[in-house]
Amino acid sequence: MRVRVPGDLRPLCRRAAGRRLAPRVASGQSSGESEGARPVIRRPAGETQHALIAAAVVVTLAAAGGAFVATRETALTALDQELADRLTVTRYAVVSEIERYRYLPSVVGQDARILRLLDGGDARAADEANAYLQTVRDLSHVDELFLLDASGRTVATSNWNTPDSFLGQVYAFRPYFREALTSGEGRYFAVGVTTGKPGYFLSVRIGPAAHPIGVAVVKIEMASLESTWVRANEAVGLADGLGIVFLAGRRDWRYRPLHALSEPAVAQLVAERRYEGLGVATSAPLVEGGRLVAGGERLRLAGLGLEPDGWQVLAAAPEAPATATAWLVAAMTALGGALLSGAGLFWRQRRQIVRMRLEQADVLERRVAERTEDLAREVEERRRAEEELRRTHESLVHAAKLAVLGRMSSTIVHEVSQPLSALDNTLAAAELHLAAGAQAKVEKSLASARGLLRRMQEMVRSLKRFGARTRPEPAAPVSVAAALDTALEVLAPRLRELAVPVTADLPADLPPVAGNPGQLQQVLTNLVLNAAEATAGAGGTAPVTLSAEVGAGRLTLILADRGPGIPEELRDKVFEPFFTTRVTGEGLGLGLAIVRTILDHMGAGFSFRARPGGGTLTVLELPLFAPRDGGQP
Repeated sequence: MRVRVPGDLRPLCRRAAGRRLAPRVASGQSSGESEGARPVIRRPAGETQHALIAAAVVVTLAAAGGAFVATRETALTALDQELADRLTVTRYAVVSEIERYRYLPSVVGQDARILRLLDGGDARAADEANAYLQTVRDLSHVDELFLLDASGRTVATSNWNTPDSFLGQVYAFRPYFREALTSGEGRYFAVGVTTGKPGYFLSVRIGPAAHPIGVAVVKIEMASLESTWVRANEAVGLADGLGIVFLAGRRDWRYRPLHALSEPAVAQLVAERRYEGLGVATSAPLVEGGRLVAGGERLRLAGLGLEPDGWQVLAAAPEAPATATAWLVAAMTALGGALLSGAGLFWRQRRQIVRMRLEQADVLERRVAERTEDLAREVEERRRAEEELRRTHESLVHAAKLAVLGRMSSTIVHEVSQPLSALDNTLAAAELHLAAGAQAKVEKSLASARGLLRRMQEMVRSLKRFGARTRPEPAAPVSVAAALDTALEVLAPRLRELAVPVTADLPADLPPVAGNPGQLQQVLTNLVLNAAEATAGAGGTAPVTLSAEVGAGRLTLILADRGPGIPEELRDKVFEPFFTTRVTGEGLGLGLAIVRTILDHMGAGFSFRARPGGGTLTVLELPLFAPRDGGQP
């Protein structure tokens, strides 16, 4: 027969079954084999497991490598396309900047004032030509315009009236002069030998090829185009026919060769004075290993030819982002492969384990069924023991109350006997007054008797309430002042006998605490009585004082006495049941143990401290009542 195991007992059942099966497993024979069950399937051999892991590693690494190569190639292809687009835009900007001034040398060369000067004009003709060139410069916004005669000497210029005027300078060594004489037009980029400013020179021959009379030249300053690149931090530039970068969006590219210059190239630079004084011949090349190296970066370089000057438009971009993306994809591929491989191995091993566990499940179920009945019996025994313990605890609480009443019994008898004697005398006096016909005195005697009866009734009710059994109840709001008043009513006869006054300095607006009124009255009764008896036992008559303060969700109640105090080594033992510091027979040793139990249930703190000057401070930390949570401490 199978017994259904409650859910809360299953973990305990499993542990018990495990303990019973342990000897069988240790003996080297499985429980399934011992009872004719199916044989346990062993795990795969270690060699097979290692081979699977090695294959998974190889496949994962191969996939990661392939992903790296493919991703990097794709990213570099996209980067090359981006560079090609940037080259196209840059080439268009350069051509537009130059072509808008292409007409100007031809227009200047056809002006009558220019022709008159070249045809042997005098000083007046030179002044007119200079003024004309200056006006054209100001209107066209070019850098300078100047006129060379057939020998290459400057005979008129737009900067004729400045300290760095071109007048009288000979520029026959410049290629733009020689090309204009031979082919009719010339173009050339160089740093001005007179002003030191770089510019692009456009030139046109004046006169027939067989008998030229001069050359008109326009100098265009391309700084505005370069400034646009610099502001945009564009990695673009222009290199001349020798591979020297003369315009660039990066300052560290300017006037540096792409590759090491040959000796003929250096000789040509010197002869043309193209970049005189800039140290181009000694500058380190920009390109190393097929990559442009500048500013600590290795950049992917692309170029586009620009004719007819033989220039090259350059654009560059870092390869690091493409490589980083490739590494990221490779890492993700490797991680995915590792996860898939791990999941496959885990699934394979799990199947093995599930089969093994299924084979053992029948055996375990039988063992659990055997133990279930014993465990159910054990649980029932524990439940009965807990119920008995609870009833015993309630009996101890009641016994503690009766013990307190027993300690006050003689005083209570004395307090009750006095009103009874007084009542007897009062009734006797009433009879005499009645016989004498003194009606007023009879009524006065009867009123006095009623007062004595009420006093005895209140005393008996207080003792009855204190001695009654109380059942555990949910926490409710309890007034500390009211509980203390009730406790003092119960203790009044004993306190008068001890001649120890009790004073309470409690604020009028104390908030209620969470607990049970009867239990709090019992706590205060025990503690006040202990304090008063300790003070009287030490021969003192100083009052027992109570004070209270509120803070951080707690009401702290401090009870101070002038008794002999509690030695520090006994402050923990006094809470143990049946431990007492009184003479044998004067107490059960349950009072503080019961008080501690009640306060623990309330969630309250309880401690003793030494009082300065002698005595004990009893400190209670009571939780305040909170309506929002039903007052649970």
